[in-house]
Amino acid sequence: MRAFTGALRDHWGKVKAAAGGTLFLDEIGDLPMEIQPKLLRLLQEREYERVGENVIRRAEVRIIAATSHDLRKRVAEGAFREDLYFRLNVIATEMPPLRQRRGDLLRFAGHYLKHFGALCGRHLDGFSKEASAAVRAYSWPGNLRELRNAIERAVIMAKGTKIKLEDLPVELRGQTVAGGNGSDGVLQIGSLVSMEQLEEAHLRKVMERTSNLAEAAQVLGIDQATLYRKRKKAGLE
Repeated sequence: MRAFTGALRDHWGKVKAAAGGTLFLDEIGDLPMEIQPKLLRLLQEREYERVGENVIRRAEVRIIAATSHDLRKRVAEGAFREDLYFRLNVIATEMPPLRQRRGDLLRFAGHYLKHFGALCGRHLDGFSKEASAAVRAYSWPGNLRELRNAIERAVIMAKGTKIKLEDLPVELRGQTVAGGNGSDGVLQIGSLVSMEQLEEAHLRKVMERTSNLAEAAQVLGIDQATLYRKRKKAGLE
């Protein structure tokens, strides 16, 4: 049984429905402070009270919670109860962001391509070379949700039998830099700009989309010392 954290605030019917099974709470880090003691009671005592009732109910349910927040930081900020954090943190699994799983990107994209192709009644034979490169190069700050939306859009927009670069969202296709071609200033491969401008723009965007120099150097295929020199030369410190 899946429930967003707001479901606990509105009613406790999800808990009853999940009795004897599993209740999945999404984005637990956004749970309001006034609801957190009630969830703690459910976890510790296996007891809860439905909204508008004074009847204590028993619940045998397994809780799985997920969040995109750093709960330790939320605790330090006073936005999440420390006792609830420790009660939830019995077995913790961290899912790495897509930017750290570049080897899986095209597999996930291919899965979504088949899914949305079937929904739209279209048979598409994968991605062009340029589209594949764009999918692998992008940092996907929105992770799987963003990838899903991007591929759904591409399936709808595609005019041929393959997903092409122009079918993908604009943020995957290029980047805005001073001196870029055209009225929109979008820089792409083949734009009439110098190699120095191209390298500087690429360095800037990769560094924006990665969490540290080591990751940026890995994406760029150079060592950290070389990246440090290039970054200093381009004034990107």
